[in-house]
Amino acid sequence: ILMVDEKGKNMKCLTFFLMLPETVKNRSKKSSKKGNSSSSSKLPPVCYEIITLKTKKKKKMAADIFPRKKPANTNTTAVQQYHQQNLNNNNTIPAPNWQGLYPTIRERNAVMFNNDLMADVHFVVGPPGATQRLPGHKYVLAVGSSVFHAMFYGELAEDKDEIRIPDVEPAAFLAMLKYIYCDEIDLAADTVLATLYAAKKYIVPHLARACVNFLETSLSAKNACVLLSQSCLFEEPDLTQRCWEVIDAQAELALKSEGFCDIDFQTLESILRRETLNAKEIVVFEAALNWAEVECQRQELTATIENKRKVLGKALYLIRIPAMALDDFANGAAQSGILTLNETNDIFLWYTAAKKPELQFVSKPRKGLVPQRCHRFQSCAYRSNQWRYRGRCDSIQFAVDKRVFIAGFGLYGSSCGSAEYSAKIELKRQGVILGQNLSKYFSDGSSNTFPVWFEYPVQIEPDTFYTASVILDGNELSYFGQEGMTEVQCGKVTVQFQCSSDSTNGTGVQGGQIPELIFYA
Repeated sequence: ILMVDEKGKNMKCLTFFLMLPETVKNRSKKSSKKGNSSSSSKLPPVCYEIITLKTKKKKKMAADIFPRKKPANTNTTAVQQYHQQNLNNNNTIPAPNWQGLYPTIRERNAVMFNNDLMADVHFVVGPPGATQRLPGHKYVLAVGSSVFHAMFYGELAEDKDEIRIPDVEPAAFLAMLKYIYCDEIDLAADTVLATLYAAKKYIVPHLARACVNFLETSLSAKNACVLLSQSCLFEEPDLTQRCWEVIDAQAELALKSEGFCDIDFQTLESILRRETLNAKEIVVFEAALNWAEVECQRQELTATIENKRKVLGKALYLIRIPAMALDDFANGAAQSGILTLNETNDIFLWYTAAKKPELQFVSKPRKGLVPQRCHRFQSCAYRSNQWRYRGRCDSIQFAVDKRVFIAGFGLYGSSCGSAEYSAKIELKRQGVILGQNLSKYFSDGSSNTFPVWFEYPVQIEPDTFYTASVILDGNELSYFGQEGMTEVQCGKVTVQFQCSSDSTNGTGVQGGQIPELIFYA
């Protein structure tokens, strides 16, 4: 019986032997024979009776016995000290009883993360000039990765004390080690791609999936093009599809982003070929020129017109220049210098001549995306004293079950004949403005809805309520919706509506303005 006090000190060991009577009798007879004075040491081992103390309590694991409570001040200080040492490379734990500070095997295993204590391998991680030497423990690494298992215990395993890994960033390698040692996923926007690469290289699938999920949730028009390039490299089709959804719906924002200039040539070609790209062709043309200028810098070329055309190569003909508006071509592409004189003349003839010349450029306009409309009222009406606008706000809250991109709102028009309205539309989330626009629309006196668009579609995440608002300025009374629905199924998207506290002109779920949400999905 091992007896210890609460602090694990003053240990005493008390041993009790419970011998069966028959065993004691036989043992005494054998030891009394002549010539066998030393035979007691050669006797077979004595059989002891083992008494098991039965209990009705369920067997508990270490984590159950030692729940995570706030430790005493001394232990807290020690744990924090060891944790800090754990973050710094090559720091060993001096305390002889550090194991007693951590109640579970998971926590004790985590202490070994980035710790030289008992390390039997070291990694020199990073490119030359930016390396970091990190300690490792072969057993822990082999349990967490089949690649490490083959590296250390496979048939072709090499017994090396130091392994160089120049193609992985130190921060990403540490993030992977933290997952293997601590069962913790610690991702950051600036290292998640490098961590995904490390997880793919060393076949750590759960970490790789977490990286992809992180990228999907942080996906926006600013990084969609770069992530598209990386998702193809990492063979992540779900992430690739998500990237295309963002690029198609918010094409102009994606093409104007800095990340667009960082993509590789193959990704550039795939974007320029995209039939569903929802952008003006002049924006596509300008984005391609911006990419070409940065590519010249990457290839250490002077960013002249000739070199820009050289790096673009055949991708230039994927830009649908003949599909531009004539003003955009005349004031933009025709004066850019990137086209030859013959190409410029032929494209002008394409616009004006009855007999159009043959062009190397694709002349068919892109299809773009077809917007969907979610109509939330079952009927509409008008009265002699409603619906009047005097600078007050009509507002409604909504949530969707899938990611969509709100392109604008459908609004009612005049109930007293043709009229023009000035509309300030706004989209907010938790008080933060995500998109707004001020425009005018003309209504013909019918009960139809009239679209008012945002400058760029606004990305809407699922299961979160957003506030759609409009302030209308017009002298004429308008139609208004009635018999409103709290939930509407629009294609594969379910939209829920609820009243907004921002509404000061009477609009709510049951009736009012903003009858339609116009979106891409």
